[in-house]
Formats: sequence, C-alpha cells, structure tokens
Amino acid sequence: MLVNSKEILLEAKKGHYAIPHFNINNLEWAKYILEEMEHLQKPVILGVSEGACKYMGGFDVIVGMVKGLLKDLSITIPVCLHVDHGTSFETCKKAIDAGFTSVMIDASKLPLEENIRLTKEVVEYAHSRGVTVEAEIGHIGGSEDNITSTSSNARLDECITLVKETNIDSLAPALGSVHGLYKGEPNLDFKTMKEISEHLEVPLVLHGGTGIPEYQIKEAISCGINKININTELQIAWHDAVSKFIAENPNSYDPRKVIGSGEKAIKEKVEEKVNLFMNRLS
Repeated sequence: MLVNSKEILLEAKKGHYAIPHFNINNLEWAKYILEEMEHLQKPVILGVSEGACKYMGGFDVIVGMVKGLLKDLSITIPVCLHVDHGTSFETCKKAIDAGFTSVMIDASKLPLEENIRLTKEVVEYAHSRGVTVEAEIGHIGGSEDNITSTSSNARLDECITLVKETNIDSLAPALGSVHGLYKGEPNLDFKTMKEISEHLEVPLVLHGGTGIPEYQIKEAISCGINKININTELQIAWHDAVSKFIAENPNSYDPRKVIGSGEKAIKEKVEEKVNLFMNRLS
C-alpha cells in the first residue's frame, strides 16, 4: 500500500534501524525492488530524482506505474513514493498533485533563511495533503544525474533551527557522505550525527549510501540514521550483470531479455541492503 514516510521512519527511529530508499529509473527496477521487498516483508521508500522523472515521462506516469504494480503484484508492504532532491516548490507541488506521498525539498545551496522559507512553503502545501517532507542542510557533495557539487557539513545549531522553523518530517544533514562513488575512504562525522539525533525528534537521512563500508553504516544507524539512500550501487550491479549477458549473448536483441538479465543482481543487492539496514527489525 502507498503511504507517506512518517510512520515507517518513526518506527525505524524507535527500533534503531534504517528504512532503505532505493532510487528507481524505469518500470523494471520498480518491479524488481517491490517484488524483493514484498518477499522480505519489509517497508520500502522508492525514490525518484528529477532526472529520472523526466526520463520516465513525468510524475503522473510514475504514480500510475507504481500504483499499477502495487495492485497487479499484490504488494502488501508499506511503500512510500518519494521525490529525491526536489529543487523547487513547483517540482514538489507537481509531484504531490500527481500522487507522490513524500517529497524532498533540497534548498541546501541557499542561505539558511532562504532554505527555511522555501522548505516552509513546501511543508505547508504537503502537510495539508497528507504528504511528508524531507529537507537537507549543509551540502552533500559528489555527482548524481550529471550534477556535481562540493561538500559542506551541517551544523547542529542550524539543524535545530531548520527543524523548529519548518516542521519537516525528516532531515538529511550533510555529514561527509557523497553522491556517486567515493574517492578513498568515506569520512562521516559521527559525533555531530549523534548530537543532531539526540537534540531532534525527527528521523535522520543518510544520502550517498553507496560505497560506505558496512561498519560505518552500522555506526551511522547507531548514531541516529533512520533512512539510507541507495542509487549508484544498484546501477553498478545492474550494469555488470547486463554487460555480462550481452557479452555471452551477442545476438540477443530482445529488450526484455537484455534488461531482465539484471533482475537477479538488483534483487540480491536489495536483500543485502535490507539485511544490513534493518537487522533490528522484528
């Protein structure tokens, strides 16, 4: 069933585990993730970036696709459909009007006052329609959807101010993670992460989950992270499996067979992340 993120993230905060957020890029990925999560009987957040939205045809297309999959696959687990890094009020409004159940407004590049103003505008519109809102503070570096940026870590006082002034449902504080692949060992600020969690009641989100060692993921969850975003790691797993299939079957041109050759790899990666993120879930 399609739900917003509030209840499942608050349950994760209470239970000291993290909900997996998997980005989807097409029908096949959404189908594979939903099938595996239904098999595992765990809640999931399906994330859609603005770039992926344009690629798939628009917010209405995505909502129709996901709702159709939920019905035809007889999905019983809680599923949240979430905009990842929405850059404007207009983007979030379009997604909400189309039927998305959660949105992220990423105004982290703006001064704190502007971040608060824009985030409040989105929260007021979203909450009146039963939709949850995630916001970012500090700035998460790396590269995603052909957008490259540098890192700037969040500060405790600014996190407290943003949450207090906007009434957001979850917070993504930039604390050393990056989008895409890491160059060298990730350097997460666990001390500040723990302080933010202790001072705030809202669940915390870790972007750039790909490439972070398991021991650091476990440490992040122990410091208050309740949602972890995975995109690049699924892309790599799918790419490697499909590349192998094409190399071994050079005369195969059926797109169902080509794209589908990555199904097992995606499902295995999903199971791996669920076991790592949600091992405290009863």
